[in-house]
Amino acid sequence: MPPQDHPTWLLDERRALGDRIRERRMRQNLTQERLAERAGVSRDTVQRIERGTSDPRYSQLARIARALDTPLAKLVGG
Repeated sequence: MPPQDHPTWLLDERRALGDRIRERRMRQNLTQERLAERAGVSRDTVQRIERGTSDPRYSQLARIARALDTPLAKLVGG
């Protein structure tokens, strides 16, 4: 399904996920680059996830959650 065909609720969920990641990253005084290094993903990946413009893989989210010392369920479940 192309991105333009995603329902609005799904786009809202992606943005909310990105907001939760950004909030936790900033609380820990981490740059996107530093979070990316700790998580083993690219800075572009962190940027896209935080903006809500990509559908992140489970493995990427799990790495980011661990790098933020936050349970994955807290990131995805709000």
